[in-house]
Amino acid sequence: MKGIVLAGGLGTRLHPLTKVTNKHLLPVYDKPMIYYPIQTLVEAGITDILIVTGGNDSGDFLTLLGNGKEFGLEHLNYTYQEGEGGIAEALGLAAYFAAGDPVCVILGDNIIESSIRGAVEDFAKQKRGAKILLKEVSDPERFGVAELEGDRVVRIVEKPKKPVSHYAVTGVYLYDARVFEIIKTLRPSDRGELEITDVNNAYIDRGELTWNELEGWWTDAGTFPSLYRANELVAKKKMS
Repeated sequence: MKGIVLAGGLGTRLHPLTKVTNKHLLPVYDKPMIYYPIQTLVEAGITDILIVTGGNDSGDFLTLLGNGKEFGLEHLNYTYQEGEGGIAEALGLAAYFAAGDPVCVILGDNIIESSIRGAVEDFAKQKRGAKILLKEVSDPERFGVAELEGDRVVRIVEKPKKPVSHYAVTGVYLYDARVFEIIKTLRPSDRGELEITDVNNAYIDRGELTWNELEGWWTDAGTFPSLYRANELVAKKKMS
């Protein structure tokens, strides 16, 4: 299985910090934000990793990360996303890298306390389809929200005003190689982007999407409140 870290976008919700650097290079306690998703993949046993980035500061990722020696890697791969076409568009740029293998995708601003190795191993046994990681949260309207019937996800609604559950879709997705064909069929949303929620709903329509509940705490770090929370959570863990 190959790993993909999506670290593009303009980070406008964090202006003026992101006027001078990519959001994913901002510090979260004692490390740059991008370190955390890479470490999550490595701890899950995934060592063939692609960083998808963009913007004027993309070269800083190479300066910072090099070939991934700090993570015990022999090599890191990079590709460039022009503009802000959405998460699914960014993932589509990784088709050449995946080369027919399944992928574990993680958003570059997601900070996760616990290992995802169990979910990765479960997905390997699944053979085909997709798996998402859900987390019960107090503010589901900020995220894609899973509608559940028993133990099945029957629909995902993006940032609903009236959430049907408190289970948010975290920024970790596991897909078979057919995800790239699905992305080719997507049309831009009202935001003008290719949405990862549409990818997940396509797998639901095929009856091929499973889910695990993410253990430990989880937060994104794409807004000032969530970036502050990420720093608090990591600091508390490091000092405990």
